[in-house]
Formats: sequence, C-alpha cells, structure tokens
Amino acid sequence: MLRKPIEAALFDMDGLLIDTEAVYVEALQAAAQSLDLEMPLTFCHSMVGIPGKECDVMIQNFYGAGFRIEEFRMRFSSHAQSLLEANIPVKPGVVELLDFLAARGLPLAVATSAGRATAERHLGRAGLLDRFRAVATRDDVVHAKPAPDVYLEAARRLGIAPERCVAFEDSNVGLTAAHAAGTMPIMVPDILPPLPEVRDKCITVLGSLREARRLFEAAL
Repeated sequence: MLRKPIEAALFDMDGLLIDTEAVYVEALQAAAQSLDLEMPLTFCHSMVGIPGKECDVMIQNFYGAGFRIEEFRMRFSSHAQSLLEANIPVKPGVVELLDFLAARGLPLAVATSAGRATAERHLGRAGLLDRFRAVATRDDVVHAKPAPDVYLEAARRLGIAPERCVAFEDSNVGLTAAHAAGTMPIMVPDILPPLPEVRDKCITVLGSLREARRLFEAAL
C-alpha cells in the first residue's frame, strides 16, 4: 500500500495531531450566539481545513455585507483561546506513532494551515513541538491548502522529495493538498468523512493514528 522508500512523515495539525476542530466549532457557535445569531453546524463544518482569512470571507458572505466580521473574529478568538488554554487534547495514537517513527529514525514535519505563532503555541502546549524537525505553516507559503504549497515546503525543509513522504490528513481540503504535492496521503477523518473524489486520492483511510503503525511495520 505504501510506496518504498519511505523517508519521512508529514502531519497536519488541527484535527489530526490535536483535537482543536471541535473547539473551533464550539467557539464559532458561541461567537454567533453572543451576537444573537445562529451558525448552523453544517456551515461550521464547511470551514474545516480552510485557513482563517478565507473563513472570514465565508462568514462575511454567509451573514451579508453589513455583518461586523471584525467583532465576530474578536469574540471567536476569545472563546477559542479560553477553551484552548484550559486544555489542548492530543488525538488518540499520536504519541505512540511519533515514538515509533522516531525510534526508526524517520524525520517528521508538520504542514498546517495555521499561522506560525498559533502552530508553535498549540504544539508546544500539547507537548509535541520538539518532536518535529520542521514546521511549515500558512505564513511560509503563497497559497494555502488545498494548494500543495505547505506540503512541498514541509518536505523541502526536511530535504526529502515529497513522493518519498507519507502525509497524514484529517480533512478533505488537506488531503487534496497532500495528494497534489505528490506525497503518499493517508486520511484519518476527524469531523467530516472523505468525499468520494477525495477517497480516490488516499492511500488508505484510517479510523485513528493508532492504525497507522501497522502500515509502517510492514513497510519500514
């Protein structure tokens, strides 16, 4: 299932390494409620894997031209920060998989749509930052996911060709980016299942990162 040689592993952050997507959905809905508005869950889910600036445009369009996006963003950030300061939960199987790959000398990198400050803060609070040789963020590239740029940058920082990297993603947008970069993409869905056209781009779809170890045991 995995092409050889496998020389590195690349990881998305939100919804894959750390369980932040549910936090963001909760904060989005809380921010809307504080303005006496409703934000449907389906609309929240449509923003999974989308960079923050693009989400702002989606929200502005959803509520109309007179919507106060700056105030909404401030309220969302306040709710999200409060929730994340209390706890940044690590997804099941993450630590075990990172330990397994590190023990075999595989270099690891993060490829995230988050900004650098956010990525380093969240990974640091989760106790994961030092496990990665490189972190590529939306601040490091011109085009965000679903463009392949951030995965290409993560592979470049490791000095390894993308086609020799396994890439783990939880979102349809992110998996599309990993596939376009030429990596070996594996989806571990968080909130949304893979779309049919995205599933066709996956090496495989796993229930959690715990299942990934079996793939590597057979390939490394």
